[in-house]
Parts: sequence; C-alpha cells; structure tokens
Amino acid sequence: MTQLQFPQRSKLLRREFIFGVATSSFQIEGAADSREPSIWDTFCAEPGRIKDGSNGLVACEHVQHWRDDLALIKSLGVDAYRFSIAWGRVIRADGSINHAGLQFYVDLVDELQRLGIQSHVTLYHWDLPQYLEDRGGWLNRDTAFRFAEYAEVIGRALGNKVSSYATLNEPFCSAYLSYEAGIHAPGHKNRQQGRQAAHHLLLAHGLALPILRQHAPAAQHGIVLNFSPCHPASDSAEDRKAAATAHAYHNLWYLQPLLQRSYPDLLHELAAHEQPQIEPGDMDIIAQPLDFLGVNYYTRTVFRAKNNWFSDVPPQASATKPLTCMGWEVYPHGLTEILVELKRTFANLPPIYITENGAAFPDHIVNGAINDQARIDYYQSHLLAVHDCIEAGVTINGYFAWSLLDNFEWAEGYTKRFGIVYVDFDSQERILKASARALQQFWLARKAKQPVVEAI
Repeated sequence: MTQLQFPQRSKLLRREFIFGVATSSFQIEGAADSREPSIWDTFCAEPGRIKDGSNGLVACEHVQHWRDDLALIKSLGVDAYRFSIAWGRVIRADGSINHAGLQFYVDLVDELQRLGIQSHVTLYHWDLPQYLEDRGGWLNRDTAFRFAEYAEVIGRALGNKVSSYATLNEPFCSAYLSYEAGIHAPGHKNRQQGRQAAHHLLLAHGLALPILRQHAPAAQHGIVLNFSPCHPASDSAEDRKAAATAHAYHNLWYLQPLLQRSYPDLLHELAAHEQPQIEPGDMDIIAQPLDFLGVNYYTRTVFRAKNNWFSDVPPQASATKPLTCMGWEVYPHGLTEILVELKRTFANLPPIYITENGAAFPDHIVNGAINDQARIDYYQSHLLAVHDCIEAGVTINGYFAWSLLDNFEWAEGYTKRFGIVYVDFDSQERILKASARALQQFWLARKAKQPVVEAI
C-alpha cells in the first residue's frame, strides 16, 4: 500500500485542518417507505433515465446500518462527517413534521458527537420531495419559502450540535443538469427553466441561511458549489471566448450573486425569453454573509465554439492523461487553478472547505481485497493540489473525500463506484479498499501526532 506523502510543513498536517468523508441522503439511505417520494424516485421509474435501470429505494441501507457506518467512520480516524438530510424524510406532503424521520438525524448527530466526530450537514442534495415538484418544483418561487421553513425545522432540532450547515449542494446540478440539460431529475430541457431554477435555488439559500444562523449561532453557515476550470479547445479567439462564456455560465453564475449581488454580464446576452424572472430585493436576499464556501472539484472542462456559444469537448484517454470511469480527465492542477482564479476575482471569497473530491475507478475484489491504486494516486495528487492552493494564499480549512461508500450514482445507477469503502449491494457488506487504508493510515498517524509523511 502506497503511503500518502506531503511536505513536512504543509498546513494539511496541522491539527486545525479538518479531514472528513462525505455522503448524501438519496445515494445511501434507502428506507424509501419511511419518507416521501422524491423527484429521483419518479425519475428512476421512467424507462431509460438510469443507466442500469436501478433506483435508490434500498441503496446502502444506511438508515438500517447507520450505527455500523458511523463506527466505520470512527475507525478511519477522520475529524468530520459530511452528510445530507432528506427533505422528504422530515417534512410530509401536508406540511407536518415526520418526527420519526427527524429523530433519525438527531440520533445520527448525537452519536457523531459522542464519537468525537464533527457533523457537517447539507440540507439539500438534489432530492426534492415529489409533492413540491408537483407544484412546480424549483420553477415555483414558493419552493424557496418552503425550503426556508424546512431549514427552520432542522435548525431547531440540531442547533449548535452541528459544526457547519450548507444550504445547498451544487445548485448547478439542480438547475442546469436537471431543468436545462435533462440529465438529472426531473429531466426538463429548457434554458429559461434552468436559469429560473438556479435563481430560485439561490433565493432559497438566501432565505434559509439567516434562519439557520439564528438557531445555530455557534455553527458555520455556507453553501456548496462545484467548479471546473474552463479551457479552450484551441488558441483561436472563438474557442477562447467559448471557454470564457462557459466559465461565466457554469462557475460564476452561482458564485457571483452570492458575493457581488449580481449575475454575470452574460445574463443580458441571453434572449429575453431565456432570462429568469428576478424580483426587487432578490439579490440582497441571496447575498447573505457566508462563513465558508464548500467547493466540489473533480476535473477540468474543455470547450469549443459552436453557434456563437460553447460546446464541451470530451477528453481522450492517453498515457499522460488517464480518465476515470466517468470519462473525466484526472487533472489535479485544475483545483489549484480555479481556486487561485476565484481568489483573484473575488476579494471577499470566504474560507473554503473542499467538500467533495474523489474518483470512480474499476474496483475488483481479489482474495477479499480491493487494490485501488489509481484512487490512492488520485487522492495523493489532489491533496497536493490543495496544499498548493494554500501556499498560493487561498484559505482552505478542510477536505472531505468523496465518497465514504460506493452508492447510487444518480443517472449512472450503481455502475460507478466512488467509495473508499466497497459496498456489496446484495449483502450490504462493507469492505475497506486500499485507498481507505492509505487515508486511514495518514489520518490516524496525524491524530496521534506521529511522523506521518516524508518530505517531498
């Protein structure tokens, strides 16, 4: 097993830097009969939507095995666990509280507290209750206000026992992939709907954040966005413009409103019928003060010009540019590049947690073990990229590996494994992969204040 290596004086080795693992509710919980159906239940039931025709009704049965899963997390030596709450497990269709569902999360946080592990809670990781989608979903402005009510229920129940609250995970996916590209639930394909969903998601964040802060004043409060550096396919002026447009559309569209109370100028280049409806005062609500920004990073993106817009160029595998099972290029420098650029663009960029970083690779059990060296190499290179970010002046306070468990990978079903822990979906057995043991060795040695690395 390869040992992770870092410069001896890296801030990643300091005790105040937080290391954790991450999951999300729909991807692992199962127990679908004890919550309201979500848009992903509906989406999974539509033929052709999910690659293997599967669903999240059982997933990793985390609701049944949560105590064992928390014991496993404890054994890894992490400081923190990032997980999301299923809105439909807490709030019923009639608006009443499902107290048994809420108690599940109370018990989870209490046990994490007993184990000495920080809870980092995300309120929304894409699993909108279907009853809200039936009323228009994120195209309905009222959904933002229903989210604020849900946030109050969670804030009251969990309060300061939680270390950090993130309102949303990757609104890009909940808007663009879900309402504009049709890849994710509910599967709409309409540019105006994508922009409108994005606006209502950000509005929901802005409405909920002060409520969470009121009920958990000792916690940190923020949001999680995904970023990829946007590179031109060539040095032509057209491709460079396409990459800049993609950067504004995919990256800045979600961050700029939070930090500058405005959308990118690109908004005004859209046709009038494609622009979102924005009411007076919305941008002030959206731009609530942030204690942290969660950053999810997986790869870079490459774009070429097409019809005076942009079109992505799929990466090609090579000896020097390996691809993950998702077809994504392994490009750790992109993390440093995008964060340094954002720091240069926004003087008020909040402190950052890397809230997701990881990769899907083909995992094979050989003699009861999974030797996922490619994943170890991925974590090594990307943690060094985090180190480089910090050296370049970006404030990063923590890192969460995605994911703790192999799980339901959205439109990919169970065909892609991101976990550092292998899950046999028939028996629900959990097996630590070599990547989990490499990270465990690093995390435990770091906690024991032993020499954990050699200088490089």
